[in-house]
Amino acid sequence: MNVTPFIDVLLVLLIMFIMVIPIATHSLLIPLPNGEGTEDVLETNVVHIDSSDRLYWNGTQMDRQALLNQLATAAAQENQPLVRFEPDALASYQTSAQTIALIKDAGIEKFAFVGNHKYRNFDTVR
Repeated sequence: MNVTPFIDVLLVLLIMFIMVIPIATHSLLIPLPNGEGTEDVLETNVVHIDSSDRLYWNGTQMDRQALLNQLATAAAQENQPLVRFEPDALASYQTSAQTIALIKDAGIEKFAFVGNHKYRNFDTVR
């Protein structure tokens, strides 16, 4: 029995499937530290977000990548320092959630929310 035509048809079908299957165009961006932190790591550190969604490490303004580097430096220490998260009342939820995820991804184990008592009454926050 001659199977050459059968193999030819299978190869054509294989080429058709390869051409029809879409190439994966989505990507998952994972932030990775790319260096050491530039600021001092204290026993207790504060990550603050102001009302304009700017990030601060112990009062020093940073971008997301610099904050990630700083957090990774803190997480790499033998005795991890405490990282306190204190967003402003008018900071966006998205920036706050992304910053919490950044802190978690950096490997920080000692983490605390501070200043929540300021937002007990929602009608007073403007």
